[in-house]
Amino acid sequence: MFVVTLRFSANKAQAPALMPAHNDWIRDGFDDGVFLMTGSLKPGLGGVVLAHGVTRAELEARLGKDPFVVEDVVSADILEIAPGRADARLAFLMG
Repeated sequence: MFVVTLRFSANKAQAPALMPAHNDWIRDGFDDGVFLMTGSLKPGLGGVVLAHGVTRAELEARLGKDPFVVEDVVSADILEIAPGRADARLAFLMG
C-alpha cells in the first residue's frame, strides 16, 4: 500500500482552474478501486492519497495523469508501506 503526499508548489495559484480535472482524476482512482482515501494536508499544504492494489510503477503512471502533477501545481512523494498490524476493519490490507 502507498501513502502519497501532494504538496503545493509555487504554482499553487493554478489549482482552482485545474480542480475539476483533478477531482475527475480522484474519482477515477476510486472507481478503479485504487484509492482508499484522499484528503487535504492541513493547513492548506496540499493533499494526500492512500492507495492499494497497484504496483509502484502503476501508481507513478497514475500520478503522472493528475492535472495538478502535470501542471506542476503539486509535487508527489510516494511512501510505500508494508502493513504489519491493522485493526480488523483493515484486515484486507494484510493479504
